[in-house]
Amino acid sequence: MNTSQSHINTVMNIVGRHAAVPALADDNPIHRSWLRCYNDYGLNPSSRHRMQVESSGKLRERREQHARYLRTARAGMEQLYAQVADLDYVLMLADADGIALDFLGAQATDSPFRAGLVAGANWHEQTAGTNGIGTCLAERRTLTCHSSDHYYAGNLDLSCAATPLYDPEGELMGVLDLSTVTTTQSRGNQQLISRLTALYGRMIEDANFIRHFGNRWILKMSRNPALVDVNAEAMLAFDADGVIVGANSGARSQLQLTVEGVVRGSLIGHSLAAVFRNRAGDIWRLARGTEADDCGLLETWTDQAYYGTVRGPRRGTASTSSSNAPAVPGNVAELEALADNDPQMNQLISQAKRLASRPFNVLIQGETGTGKEVLAKALHQASPRAARAFVAINCAALPESLIESELFGYQPGTFTGARSRGMVGLIQRADGGTLFLDEIGDMPLALQTRLLRVLSEGEVLPLGADKPIPLSLTVIAASHRKLREQIAAGQFREDLYYRLSGATLHLPPLRERQDRAYLIRRILRDEAGALGTSDWIAPQALELLLHYRWPGNIRELRNVLRYALSMAETRGIEIGDLPAEVRDEAVSAALTVDASPAAATATAVPDGDECEANGGEDQHLLSTLRSHHWVISEVARDLNLCRATIYRRMKRYGIVVPTQFC
Repeated sequence: MNTSQSHINTVMNIVGRHAAVPALADDNPIHRSWLRCYNDYGLNPSSRHRMQVESSGKLRERREQHARYLRTARAGMEQLYAQVADLDYVLMLADADGIALDFLGAQATDSPFRAGLVAGANWHEQTAGTNGIGTCLAERRTLTCHSSDHYYAGNLDLSCAATPLYDPEGELMGVLDLSTVTTTQSRGNQQLISRLTALYGRMIEDANFIRHFGNRWILKMSRNPALVDVNAEAMLAFDADGVIVGANSGARSQLQLTVEGVVRGSLIGHSLAAVFRNRAGDIWRLARGTEADDCGLLETWTDQAYYGTVRGPRRGTASTSSSNAPAVPGNVAELEALADNDPQMNQLISQAKRLASRPFNVLIQGETGTGKEVLAKALHQASPRAARAFVAINCAALPESLIESELFGYQPGTFTGARSRGMVGLIQRADGGTLFLDEIGDMPLALQTRLLRVLSEGEVLPLGADKPIPLSLTVIAASHRKLREQIAAGQFREDLYYRLSGATLHLPPLRERQDRAYLIRRILRDEAGALGTSDWIAPQALELLLHYRWPGNIRELRNVLRYALSMAETRGIEIGDLPAEVRDEAVSAALTVDASPAAATATAVPDGDECEANGGEDQHLLSTLRSHHWVISEVARDLNLCRATIYRRMKRYGIVVPTQFC
């Protein structure tokens, strides 16, 4: 009997033995996986596994969703791969669907197994059977899938070590996997590789955790005081009120939260005092951090002892004399970066700077896609609440059946299907910080009434609760709708409108802004950085973007630039990389803009188009276009004409931009 048939018999024997009583396989994750493959997915271990690989377009979309995380992970992957580069391993980072997003290692086409060790490969258990990535996702634990552990007989030469990766919010992000097709690797060797993979997986998680919570306080803990700052076993992120806003994998697995003798699961939303016996002032003294006492002993309510050190937020300087430390003053850098030389935006930013430090609720009005949430976040960062929570709620996106429980939270056992521990509502999570209510005009009237009570009374009553919870928060609301018209139509409460609009900021549409070139270059730089490509753009392409009307505003601009970067070659964006509809409308706008009175007076000298062109004018224009490499703005400046006149004369004389400049 050959090896493949022997393996198939082994799998079927295990599956048959545990088919009636699956619980017998509970102590073996590989056998549990085999049962899932056979019973749940209907996979046949004797069939030939055909690897599914995502298209380049879909892979690009997945990478964009995790762009920031991938940049952090890549640094850790390169360090890990340097440790095993000589051992013929392939290193992959997969997302929560089992799709390999990043890849390090030499590709080889001489092995059918190697075909799956590439970016874009789908290693989900439902598709690929028992394997390192897919089974790690299902089991949510570090594991080894060596040779005969695989479900398909065709994967017997493959040996994998995989560890799960969690994002800073505690959600499963994906898997870090080291695989090899070298059959000489023993199971014992793979156990060592598995530990190495887990070590670097935690390093990647922790680096991303610190980056994500860079504007909060971070408590690092270890049982070894010498290693607490460089190799923390657990980390908690907390705000200036000492409320926990984040916990890394180590903290979630090691720290138990007890409330009145009952072990609770989630740390998020509870104070540090609910975890540690130490007085709050002891932790804030760690935050002050002198060389003599920057590491202190902390004791949990479950009698665990750690040495701890506190890292402060990136922005501003917090006073840490007590658990009720005052908010950290923000800065206005993000506000100032919103515009360049546009008079409307400069006036808005000037108003925003004055409002940020005052306890005003602010209403932002503007068309869809103008950047209302970006402005709200910049206001928050410029405020004394910068180190505290910014909670964004899209009132138009929350299902009406869930919006009440999501906003106000609920007590345990309030309704069927509720979480057993209850839930802290989004409004309560913004306590001490900023609550951003996007598309407030779409909030149902009944909830407008409850929100008005929260704002007027300064307290929130979760569903099923007897006593309200006091709050201190500032609200920034936004809407593309004309709220006064909705008030007249009986669709929006007038008293809520006046409660929200302590000050109103009007965001202009992109087509009215004079700093479009600045926005294009700034957003292009951000998107190119996220995609790891060049941010160069041809002057001709920039000209067309400046003429486009942008009905979708900044959101549309970002999507167009993202598309163009995806289409572009390594040099950067050319005209041909822009979406066809943008090119066509921009050219049309450039040729007709001179119909406006403003354009008619834009030339410094008469353009002479109403009379016969003098001899050689077409050749002179063609020569000037060539000398300036077909950059219309430079030609217009050289000839002392407006750009619309240049386009019009090109059309008259049949002058077409050469393809190499398109």
